[in-house]
Amino acid sequence: MTIQEFNNCVDTYSDGVYRFIVKNIGHEADAQDIVQTAFEKLWIHREKVESEKVKSYLFTVAYHQMIDHIRKDKKRATTDNFEDLKVHSHIASNAELKQILLRAINELNPTQKSLVLLKDYEGYSYQEIGEIMNLSESQVKVYLHRARLILKGKLIHLEKMSA
Repeated sequence: MTIQEFNNCVDTYSDGVYRFIVKNIGHEADAQDIVQTAFEKLWIHREKVESEKVKSYLFTVAYHQMIDHIRKDKKRATTDNFEDLKVHSHIASNAELKQILLRAINELNPTQKSLVLLKDYEGYSYQEIGEIMNLSESQVKVYLHRARLILKGKLIHLEKMSA
């Protein structure tokens, strides 16, 4: 990989990797560090990474860095974000609904949250997600289905409470 090819990879993939990480951990500076580390590892291993696998490599490295970060940062629990939710008698706007959905997503465990974000927000295929998260395609489908059922249950519960 040449410097120009590496720079093209940075231009092409950095925003997507950053969005994925920041949506998972919710902290911009840490997300920037994780993305930078992923690109640093790509540069170090540039001779070994095939050009058609660069995107998968970057997301895989960033995902594993994110998991390490979450494990090190035990103080930050994803379930805390949902406790602040105040249910109103009526959901007044799409912005409120989006915020409720994001809070419900933040309550998922890190694997479920990553699956939902990769599939539904970033639009990756089951195969690509499997490569990124080191899961089989069928595991991705099952885990994603379970995560969506949890989200559905939370949203139905909130809807009943607001009715």
